[in-house]
Amino acid sequence: MSINLAFKALSDPTRRKILDLLRERDLTAGEIADHFQMTKPSISHHLSLLKQAELVSDERHGQHIYYSLNTAVFQDLISWIISFQQSDVRGNDKN
Repeated sequence: MSINLAFKALSDPTRRKILDLLRERDLTAGEIADHFQMTKPSISHHLSLLKQAELVSDERHGQHIYYSLNTAVFQDLISWIISFQQSDVRGNDKN
């Protein structure tokens, strides 16, 4: 997992909205696109960036590709962020 790619992907409000949608259930690109007023190629680009960051995965079911959250990456990000709070608790705060 690249933390840089994850934060880059999370920096865009459209991609965050896609992640919110995928929290509810796995969706196809078309179902995701239905929630936005943008072209399907634009949605595809956002999904590609989310896949590169490993925040979502895709799986083919017949003629459809379903996108789902990769919660392991979110757990890694949370662990990384919490490590800063833990260092403050141990007295490693530089302030």
